[in-house]
Amino acid sequence: MKNNIKKLRNEMKISQKDLAESLSVSRQTINAIETGKFDPSLTLTIKITRFFNKSLEEIFTMEKK
Repeated sequence: MKNNIKKLRNEMKISQKDLAESLSVSRQTINAIETGKFDPSLTLTIKITRFFNKSLEEIFTMEKK
């Protein structure tokens, strides 16, 4: 799954650490999500959409296989 988290985070001028603290996860988790190595749980996905005040589709897109 692709995502726009890094772009949105940079637009808000916040670090991975700051985002991680706001979402109660590690900075490594944010890095893994941004690089596509890890897909977040449904609970974390909801926290991310609420944090950025964006719809699911504005943040995440499914990759075509």
